[in-house]
Amino acid sequence: MNSKIAISLFLAFYKTIGYLFLFIAFGLFLDSKYMVPIYENTQHLATLVMLIGFSILFYRSPSRIKSQMLFAVIIGFFGEHLFSIALGMYAYRLGNVPLYVPPGHAIVYIAAVYFCKDAIVKTHRKQLEILFTIFVLVYATLFLIFANDIFGFVMSLLVIYFLRNKPRERLFFLTMYIVVAFLEIVGTHYRCWAWPKIAYGVFPFLKSANPPSGISLFYFLLDLGCLWLYKQRNLIAWKRMKGIRKLKEIKVYN
Repeated sequence: MNSKIAISLFLAFYKTIGYLFLFIAFGLFLDSKYMVPIYENTQHLATLVMLIGFSILFYRSPSRIKSQMLFAVIIGFFGEHLFSIALGMYAYRLGNVPLYVPPGHAIVYIAAVYFCKDAIVKTHRKQLEILFTIFVLVYATLFLIFANDIFGFVMSLLVIYFLRNKPRERLFFLTMYIVVAFLEIVGTHYRCWAWPKIAYGVFPFLKSANPPSGISLFYFLLDLGCLWLYKQRNLIAWKRMKGIRKLKEIKVYN
């Protein structure tokens, strides 16, 4: 890969995931340990900023992306209450699910979608998949060695395992892994939320870091849920798209 291509890929990453990183760092800072002594209702500030960001992105997106964003908010709302409140997988600072979290899921999800749709990214997706897979393995291994993160390491291996036969989704989920890793490091550093020392607080053989490295595994559920809801709402268009895809595959095979 020459330097011109590398720069183009970096710019594609920066204008989607890079902007997302900046937004995450700023938004979560408003609900951080640093802001609590200054302003009591920090979650309200973070929610306001998140809703503004969500509204701008929603307004500028095509109808299909808008539908996926709304589905991501719905699934994020129920998923957060299931994993955080019901199962105790992690806990937010005030013991609730902040209102900024569900729309935050949608922004993270769509930013990864936009990155993967970039022309230069599509052209060099194989190289990116290799690079991102190396990142996943190195990142998870470092957490295992230095933070005894068995839970995160197992989940990271499951991510790689599940993606082995998912060529269409592979780059998207590897991108999500990187995004979620950044999100979790920032959020736990700011003490917006925290993870117990063992998985779910009940499995002592699965030691966990704060945060665990492979939590993006659960974003499979977000993607699958958004895809299922979109298919149900647009069943005829979805069947037509599958038919066109099969015809293209037949032509390539012949």
